[in-house]
Amino acid sequence: MEDVIVMDTTVANLGQVTQTQMRRKRVLNKRVTVALFIAPALLVYLLYMVYPIIGTLQYSLYDWKGGPDKTFVGFNNYVKLFADSVFWSSLANNLKVVLASVFLQIPLGLLMALLLFAPIKGMRFFQTVYFMPFLMSTVAIGLLWVFMFDPLNGSVNRLIGLFGIENIAWLSESKTAMASILLVVVWQYAPFYMILFKAAIVGISEELYEAASIDGAGPWTRFSRITFPMLVPTIVTSSILAIVGSLKAFDIFYIMTGGGPSNSTELLGIYMYKQAFIHFNMGFASAVAFMMFLLAFLVAGIIQYLEYNRKKGAV
Repeated sequence: MEDVIVMDTTVANLGQVTQTQMRRKRVLNKRVTVALFIAPALLVYLLYMVYPIIGTLQYSLYDWKGGPDKTFVGFNNYVKLFADSVFWSSLANNLKVVLASVFLQIPLGLLMALLLFAPIKGMRFFQTVYFMPFLMSTVAIGLLWVFMFDPLNGSVNRLIGLFGIENIAWLSESKTAMASILLVVVWQYAPFYMILFKAAIVGISEELYEAASIDGAGPWTRFSRITFPMLVPTIVTSSILAIVGSLKAFDIFYIMTGGGPSNSTELLGIYMYKQAFIHFNMGFASAVAFMMFLLAFLVAGIIQYLEYNRKKGAV
């Protein structure tokens, strides 16, 4: 009898071991399957994102003119970079672009998205008109606004001339050049955030608004208590996109002013381009590029950390 009991126990243990092995095998198969699906995208990411970043850091440690010869100088390029006044003025200009993007582009995009839901006829037409600047080529937009800001025959000066204001050299004076380009940047990219906010607003349940209306909530209360809180994740995402995009801005500024006059519109991207392809200081330009990456990475990380703490506190 005891032998039978021992045999049954042994069989049960073997069955448990077999089931455990089968579960482990299924988990392993799932992990292998997931790894196979992720591998192509991961390979592309490593090849085109991670490797260039590591390569940029490596090149920034050399005195390199772009040819086969390069001399290791350690962090000397970064020492020269931090001692260069043009770098700090370029960084300050980038911060101006960041402020304009976060506090002008995003609110304007939200306002346009809200207007699309207003009970006004022809909203589809306005949606198309709002989005057109973002669809246009940056080169075309830059050249268009250069002609519009022309100090003699530009439409902007003709418009202000109707009010008795003298012609202004918008892009040729340090006091007005940055503000003029920021106006163009806000005009071009605000429609992008409009689309993001419109998609987020569509995803808000109508039942919430119906319940609020039954309770007597007005338009402002519905916006402040329902719409805006539901849009916070989109606002965070938009802020990250705006900040990172502003830190690596280049094209529209280079087309309209080339960084002038007197470096008043010089950005880190233009500064890097000139060092690399005009002065052929590839090592120094790599240091500028890696600093741009660090700034964007740190800012995005801080915003994500704050948003994580906000969600954690809300829960």
